[in-house]
Amino acid sequence: MTTSNKTKVFIDGQHGTTGLQIHDRLKDRPDIELLELPMADRKDLAKRAEIARAADIAVLCLPDAAAKELVAALGDSDTVVIDASTAFRVAEGWTYGFPELAKDQRRKLLDSKRISNPGCYPTGTIALLRPLIDAGLVRADSTPAVFGVSGYTGGGKELIAVHEKPDVEPFGLYGMELTHKHVPEMKKYSGLKHAPLFVPSVGHYAQGMLIVLPITRDIATKALDAKDVHHVLAERYEGETFVTVRPFADRSWLERDRFLRADRLVDTNSMELAVYANPAEEQILAVASLDNLGKGASGAAVQTINLKTGVDEATGLTVA
Repeated sequence: MTTSNKTKVFIDGQHGTTGLQIHDRLKDRPDIELLELPMADRKDLAKRAEIARAADIAVLCLPDAAAKELVAALGDSDTVVIDASTAFRVAEGWTYGFPELAKDQRRKLLDSKRISNPGCYPTGTIALLRPLIDAGLVRADSTPAVFGVSGYTGGGKELIAVHEKPDVEPFGLYGMELTHKHVPEMKKYSGLKHAPLFVPSVGHYAQGMLIVLPITRDIATKALDAKDVHHVLAERYEGETFVTVRPFADRSWLERDRFLRADRLVDTNSMELAVYANPAEEQILAVASLDNLGKGASGAAVQTINLKTGVDEATGLTVA
């Protein structure tokens, strides 16, 4: 995608949580040339747009308003834009940066110059729900309940600063208004007709995430066998490097045969899915485990960069 030997990448917002991690994953790669602005110019829209136009790929790690401002300034530039904000997650003309979303998603990403990097919670949610809806096991017109816990780095510098102080809450639910900014993309890319009921939470630890999806009678299309749920997920992600499905009712990844840690995939781009069941009560639970800053943010962006530049998708990324 470039005539030189190196792909020119500009990270706008490289000093933020996600930007720093993307920068760290790219800085020593011989196939990448990182373009950088002096600190004094990083809020100058004209200079940001100029360097973004000079790049093959611009990664936006910015607040929504700043991302929209730069995209408007770029107009129809040939620069590939990967936006890590929520500004364009469900926007027309933008391709969702989750290569494992569907069989044709990689081709869509290769053909696109405007890519929205997925949110961390939606990555796990969509990975569980989309295959089950596509297979007709979960009703598209249902309202699934989705529960998630993230490390505090998911809230950026502001929340990190809170958790570095004493007497912070050890665990807390939030989003009580039920209008979390990630819900629209969960709905759209899962294939749901209605928004899921999403309950997020933050634990007093830095990185790592769990997504929990109860597959109840009211969202299923029929009485389900949990092994059918497991089979659909395993078949969808067979052969994928970064998304894997644990053996059915697997206990080997549990601490003391009981507890599933939220931080077990830290600093990787891996996501692991699992299915558990209580057949006597017809209860099924699907779980996704990932790093909120890995497959849930910076790792996902680097994976897309790799796809766009034609190198192995795992280049510069760690697999669990």
